[in-house]
Amino acid sequence: MTSGAAMPARRVACEALPDLPHATWTNALVVGQEVVMSGQTAHPATREAAAAGRPLGAYEQTLAVLRKVQALLEAAGGGIHNIVKLVVYVTDIADKDEVGRARRDFFAQQTYPASTLVAVQALVFPELRVEIDAFARLDVDLRTAF
Repeated sequence: MTSGAAMPARRVACEALPDLPHATWTNALVVGQEVVMSGQTAHPATREAAAAGRPLGAYEQTLAVLRKVQALLEAAGGGIHNIVKLVVYVTDIADKDEVGRARRDFFAQQTYPASTLVAVQALVFPELRVEIDAFARLDVDLRTAF
């Protein structure tokens, strides 16, 4: 095993999604050309909507999450065209069609990233139906995929 300098990493500072002072995670890091993000949910919008008696469905939650991912990527110096893979967690597999519709609407003008969809028993808050892990590389542009 050779010893070498560690690859530098930088925390992504995103005004729309600031790291919470009490959190034990970072929303996003740039490591080389890779943007590593924590799983994203539509919280706190989901909690506010549920408290108002208008819970957000899977479609709305998916779009809200993808917009968060977009904000983090833009703060990192990229955009949605840099997303190479998504892992989507849903609490009800019947929501897959609404998740798919949201993905089609969001990625309408480019090649879709690779993706996995998994049904899970629960997410961190009961009103959450969707969580997404996004994997991106700043040196990849899916707009040029053929």
